[in-house]
Amino acid sequence: MKKPNVAILGATGAVGQEFLQLIAERNFPFNELKLLASERSAGKKIDVLGKTYTVEEATVDSFKNIQIALFAGGSASKTFAPAAVKHGAVVIDNSSAFRMDPEVPLVVPEVNPEALKNHKGIIANPNCSTIIMVMALKPIYDAVKIKRIVVSTYQAVSGAGKEAIDELTDQVRAISENRPAVAKILPSAGLPKHYQMAFNLIPQIDVFVEDDYTKEEMKMVHETHKILGDDSIAITATTVRVPVYRSHSESINLELGNRLSPERAKELLAAFPGVIVEDNPAEQIYPMPLFTSNRDEVFVGRIRQDKSVPYGLNLWVVGDQIRKGAALNALQIAEYMIKHNLV
Repeated sequence: MKKPNVAILGATGAVGQEFLQLIAERNFPFNELKLLASERSAGKKIDVLGKTYTVEEATVDSFKNIQIALFAGGSASKTFAPAAVKHGAVVIDNSSAFRMDPEVPLVVPEVNPEALKNHKGIIANPNCSTIIMVMALKPIYDAVKIKRIVVSTYQAVSGAGKEAIDELTDQVRAISENRPAVAKILPSAGLPKHYQMAFNLIPQIDVFVEDDYTKEEMKMVHETHKILGDDSIAITATTVRVPVYRSHSESINLELGNRLSPERAKELLAAFPGVIVEDNPAEQIYPMPLFTSNRDEVFVGRIRQDKSVPYGLNLWVVGDQIRKGAALNALQIAEYMIKHNLV
């Protein structure tokens, strides 16, 4: 198709800004670009590829003559996604609003691009932790299937937005100056209690739901089932916020359907698009968030046999949740759809 007109909803936020950076880096094809945000951010000037754009307040009529709408996430999706589709746009949405809707594809392009063929105007970007995990799971699942997943996440504060990043910085500065650290953001905005993030871990991301799991933990369960198309996999998750600015880490324990040696797992993962294996214990080489930030790939290391079950494997997986976990994945969806005439 010809170059599409593109709108970005939430252009001034962390994911929106990442969209703009990636559009420039990847030479993403577009004809016209419209930047949208809330009334509070309307009027801001943003430079993209040498041109200055003025951010507009989003309305239900903002999507006229738009072919692709990239939504950075948030509650606005429920209002504006149906309006954008009504105007003929394809919406690629980073919020959780439509992920479990059976009519909406939930897509990681390297894992299940075939789901895009069935879209009805809205495509959901999975949760950032889910994306990072399924990138490492897919080649293993295809080789020997997976019976059970036990995952613990170590999630960076940028997953909670720019305000959480700023608060961590303020807290570290306050502590270094022997002042009280003020907490107003984490574990989640809107909750009655907030805890210091600096030099701390918070074992709650989002609100608690059924059986004392958090919403974030259940997202990983349900979304993984949908993306892999296999509800038979037993999955349990514990999600933890850590005082890291960027890049989520995950400790993943797998019970497999058949034997897979660590050596063969490394070969499969190294050959999978978008995955880099960093695994050499003798040289202390393994993925770390400090070195995976601002990288597009998902990094896997500490690949070793779990000897407590007949067919078990342990993985340590790290990925930039603003890039592959959000903006990059959405942009890859758009690129795939343009290439395959699905817009």
